[in-house]
Amino acid sequence: MVLHETDDGHVDELKTGTLTSAKPRSRPGVVAAAVYEHGQRIRDIEIHEAHQWKGRANAVVWIGLHEPDAALLREVQAEFGLHELAIEDAGHAHQRPKLEIYGESIFVVARTAHMGGDEIVFGETHLFVGRGYVVSVRHGPSTSYNQVRQRCEASPAALAHGENYILYSILDFIVDNYMPVVEGIHAEVEELEERVLRERLDKKDIERLYFLRRSLLRLRNAVVPLVDVCRRHENLELPGMDVTMHALFRDVTDHVRRVQEDIDTLREVLAFTFEASLMIGQSEQTEISRKLASWAAILAVPTAIAGIYGMNFDEMPELKFRYGYFLILGVIVVTCSLLYRMFRRMKWL
Repeated sequence: MVLHETDDGHVDELKTGTLTSAKPRSRPGVVAAAVYEHGQRIRDIEIHEAHQWKGRANAVVWIGLHEPDAALLREVQAEFGLHELAIEDAGHAHQRPKLEIYGESIFVVARTAHMGGDEIVFGETHLFVGRGYVVSVRHGPSTSYNQVRQRCEASPAALAHGENYILYSILDFIVDNYMPVVEGIHAEVEELEERVLRERLDKKDIERLYFLRRSLLRLRNAVVPLVDVCRRHENLELPGMDVTMHALFRDVTDHVRRVQEDIDTLREVLAFTFEASLMIGQSEQTEISRKLASWAAILAVPTAIAGIYGMNFDEMPELKFRYGYFLILGVIVVTCSLLYRMFRRMKWL
């Protein structure tokens, strides 16, 4: 017999040239379903087998679902005795991040985020956690938790803590995925901040700046409630919570708060960038207005003089003066020159 490990972490047995899979036949909506004992993966199971394992000492059932239908959720509810309200919430996305206690189990909602091109793509994860089981339900284009499962299986001593460690690992993975999103937006915000000092932002840049502020607000709405969720794991005695896990949840809380602070900082920078762009634009408009006003004042002199002598009066003493034309031109040139020098000194020109 030869053991063969597949890409998703499952183990197959090779017997005399025949492949016998230890993984049950795949089912729509079920990403993975396995039972672990003392931190070691025992085998994959079907959903209807879950109740046989959830009550065993040192054993935990970990089931991952992706956009399950109502029938699958009802089957999971029957296997673990989940609360009706929690199942109703799990069947519908767009829930607010929260933690609710239902008897001896807890229900956690968290929002996921990752960059999809130049915008933030949000998903949602619902977690049912009770003694001997964890059920994760993913909605939307969220990142698969296969990496979390592989990482946990690589640390049997940590996974031996059971459902508490699995819950911590998933929350930590969700929070870690916030970091690349914030870093990507941070790089773009820095570029906009530098550009506003070099040149005036155009309409496209202003639209992008507004879009980033709106995206950061949505990300903040997803992150901030998660602070309270992690803090409750850190401080309160939740059903079945292992005291030794408090330090790990405290670390997740610190990471969430750091993400929150980074988001708030970026929103402030974007606000300052927008205000700076407006102030620069107003300064440029003021400068143009000053130039126009200066030239208007200079041109008003010859215009006024020409207007006076353009009146068709017969009795105007200056009309008979021999050098009147040259004198008037001189007055115009001198006056305009003095005005020009004055406006230059005032830095209006």
